Amino acid sequence: MSRLERYRAEVLQRIASACRRARRAPEEVRLIAVSKTRDLEEIRALHALGQQQFGENYVQEFIAKCDRLSPEVLKTPIEWHFIGAIQGNKSRAVAERAQWVHSVDRLKIAERLSLQRPDHLPPLQVCLQVDLSREPGKNGIPEARLWELADAVAELPRLVLRGLMTLPAPSDDPAAQRLPFARLRELRDALNAEGHALDTLSMGMSADLEAAILEGTTMVRVGTALFGPRRPQGRWE
Repeated sequence: MSRLERYRAEVLQRIASACRRARRAPEEVRLIAVSKTRDLEEIRALHALGQQQFGENYVQEFIAKCDRLSPEVLKTPIEWHFIGAIQGNKSRAVAERAQWVHSVDRLKIAERLSLQRPDHLPPLQVCLQVDLSREPGKNGIPEARLWELADAVAELPRLVLRGLMTLPAPSDDPAAQRLPFARLRELRDALNAEGHALDTLSMGMSADLEAAILEGTTMVRVGTALFGPRRPQGRWE
């Protein structure tokens, strides 16, 4: 068994175990392999093991990987999830390549993604990133402005608003880990009570995926536990 095969099996076992605790089916939780700084061979190898969903954080790296691992190159296409911050001048590349964007936190970016999404592609599926930890420098929209953004994004023609994402402050306490995830679920439910139809919670990473599953996540974004220690940015090739 290869290193990546062993790591993936361990992550899937963690997901299955947490789902049993939560009385959920493992199929309810999608595993997004966070492949930032990982080279093409690692992505190919993990994809060959059956991993189809990959998430990228940096636009230039995302462009290169999408183009080099295009559907013409791979027998089974990768479903690309963009999970990092998007600058306005780089939104077109994301709109043209991604199937999902998890990190929408400004109406301006949502409008650009909608305008730049090619007509021949299905609408881009998006999540709104919510800042629940209020750490300096963290991306995400504050709770108080979430309703206004959700209503506006839901009206854009080339986007489908699917759910919410958060990136909470790290904690080693399982009970503390659950608090922001529970809050994001409450926000999703409150939006749905007012007419939205959100079915996605993007929350949970290598260190806290169990807590996220217990609080209802539908997507966990896992990098280190799948690939091993992170490499410095810019050294993925």
